[in-house]
Amino acid sequence: MSHMAALRWDLFCRVIDNYGDIGVCWRLAADLGARGHTVRLWVDDASALAWMAPRGAPGVQVLAWPEHAPTDGPPDVLVEAFGCDIAPEFIAACAYHSSARGQKPVWINLEYLSAESYVERCHRLPSPIQSGPAAGWTRWFFYPGFTPATGGLLREPDLMARREAFDRDAWRAATAPGADRDARWISLFCYEPPALPQLLAQCQERPTQLLVTPGRATAAVQSQIGPQRLFSKYEQLSISYLQPRPQPAFDEMLWASDLNLVRGEDSLVRALWAGQALVWHIYPQDDGAHHAKLHAFLDWLGAPPSLRRFHTAWNGLDAAPLALPGDDTLAEWTACVRGARERLLAQHDLASQLLGFVLEKQ
Repeated sequence: MSHMAALRWDLFCRVIDNYGDIGVCWRLAADLGARGHTVRLWVDDASALAWMAPRGAPGVQVLAWPEHAPTDGPPDVLVEAFGCDIAPEFIAACAYHSSARGQKPVWINLEYLSAESYVERCHRLPSPIQSGPAAGWTRWFFYPGFTPATGGLLREPDLMARREAFDRDAWRAATAPGADRDARWISLFCYEPPALPQLLAQCQERPTQLLVTPGRATAAVQSQIGPQRLFSKYEQLSISYLQPRPQPAFDEMLWASDLNLVRGEDSLVRALWAGQALVWHIYPQDDGAHHAKLHAFLDWLGAPPSLRRFHTAWNGLDAAPLALPGDDTLAEWTACVRGARERLLAQHDLASQLLGFVLEKQ
């Protein structure tokens, strides 16, 4: 889309919990900005960006959730992330200024990521606005996804080149000086998995370097083995408690690990691009809706039986015991993820697809 004129985007994000919403929105905003577009990111809680993106990004302006109409005219594109509702005053101002210039913004509802079959059915569907100041406009549903019939996944144009140039040995030496050369490296970004005690026990049976992310993962580990120390040693398990880190540094942690235990939407996608064995801790829901979502992802991934069993145990879907993989099984998991990554790399990324969609609908 290099031939496309620079567009002005208004991207709206409400932070519900766990930073996943703001993580996805920031990656999208920064990607669009890097491609020469201008993005206003309207967010109700930008505090996580202090560590997630401390240096900001070219072309991106972060603004508090609008309570009043903007005075500088409408954007070319309105994006509601994850079904957040834009303030009616904002829409009214956009409608007023758009009628004056004779062009409406392309209004997109960017949905949650899933591998379930409804995503392909609902991607790019219109939702006509019947009443209010924007009557006659259309809001479009745009679904990220894993197949060519969806909106794709966020992937910056230089991501794989950076991945290829990454020096894993140097990163490991700087992160855990003196770590066992034969240790397997596992990153832990999770909620409170019921099988965590089994994981920690099995990690003590062979040299393991466990990288524990801050927040809920650190609290969950501490609840099992006691108060935090920056580095802790338990038999053959060495634990490194990490500090909050910007998104590029989070990617590097995934690249440096042999097995990535991730949670939520943003880190799942980044673990796929990392190309290492991964396990997804899906957000628990009272009605069990996450079960179908997890199984749909494993179906798309082509997960071998051992990886499926680990997922069901890790996510508490059954009472089967957890079994950390040996070297051969871990290699099988890694090959599975890399095969999936190759399929994804053959598809257009999310930002490119959004740009193409806007060009089509303008």
